[in-house]
Amino acid sequence: MTVSKGEPLPSLFSTLDESFHANLRRSVNNAFSMSSLVQYEPMVDETTEIFLNQTDRLFADGATVCDFARWLQFFAFDVIGSITYSKRHGFIEKNEDIDGIVKSLANIFDYSAPVGQMPWLDKLFWKNPIFDILQKLGLSDNSHPVAVFAKQRMQERMSAKGDVTGPGAKDDLLTRFIKAGETRPDFMTNKRILTMATSMAFAGSETTAISIAAVFYYILKSPECMRRVKQELDHAVDNGTIANRPTGLVSWTESRQLPYLDACIKEAFRMHPAAGLPLERVVPASGVEISGHFIRGGTIVGCSPWVIHRRTDIFGPDADVYNPDRWLTAPPDQLKAMDGMMLQFGAGSRTCIGKNISLMEIYKIIPSFLRRFEVCTPFLMRQYW
Repeated sequence: MTVSKGEPLPSLFSTLDESFHANLRRSVNNAFSMSSLVQYEPMVDETTEIFLNQTDRLFADGATVCDFARWLQFFAFDVIGSITYSKRHGFIEKNEDIDGIVKSLANIFDYSAPVGQMPWLDKLFWKNPIFDILQKLGLSDNSHPVAVFAKQRMQERMSAKGDVTGPGAKDDLLTRFIKAGETRPDFMTNKRILTMATSMAFAGSETTAISIAAVFYYILKSPECMRRVKQELDHAVDNGTIANRPTGLVSWTESRQLPYLDACIKEAFRMHPAAGLPLERVVPASGVEISGHFIRGGTIVGCSPWVIHRRTDIFGPDADVYNPDRWLTAPPDQLKAMDGMMLQFGAGSRTCIGKNISLMEIYKIIPSFLRRFEVCTPFLMRQYW
């Protein structure tokens, strides 16, 4: 859970209160609908163009080694910054970890691993009441850099002259969160608006970067997959499915008309789900039967996508193999079962609220990058045309 000025900020991702979770999700659902993506795509396009141009400038000559996974982290952070606040953090332009955000996020994940299993440790360390008091008195500050950045953007927006949510307002997530506050002022307080703005950077960057890196990893390991993806892209440009833009950009609509690329992305989701967690849930007080076993109320249960995605009875005897064709050749019943077992974005009421935004980023950057550059191991790139 994020902390700002000594105050914990419970979010959609950290709260255990189902009523609070449902209330908060209901307040902001509209901001994440498929129809809202149309408003965000130009922001993704702008950041993607900068990313492609910077890749060309910094790495395309092959003289400089590109830490591709880290470079994709920078891309994902700047995209979510643009979508959330209409302001990028500046990772791509400067090619550096701004304010140590990426490093501090990695530290949080390292911290969360043991604390997630022993929550009482959190009260000794990160959320120690003594530290909270010191922060409220201004004698200490353990606010995460992302929370500081979000608070600055929110203060700028609130202090701006004119109607910050009316005609001509920036149509980003922060504006939509503020609108939710105007609609439900009793629940969607400024503190909760800040929580949403902060949690978007945490949840919407690292996992998306991991997924993009996984797709590149698997198609680079399989020259035949790479050949077929590039062939599909070339044919799509030739027949007009994809517009032949000078930048190499591929639109969200165009990318969804590429069945082999879609299969490669789904298979990477299956082989390397970004959330390598057991997705824990608490059994209701009445208890529940799971796989023929009665589980008492209050028991913590979970299932890891890394296990579910390797089920041979669902995905076939080669479930440990990266095989995009399984998504193209499976009969309808099996395909439905496969889709139903994909947990890379979670499931049920706790499904990742930013799923559509993440998918748009992934389905745009991969074909755009492959149209612009030829990529080969060990991530040596050069101009594709």
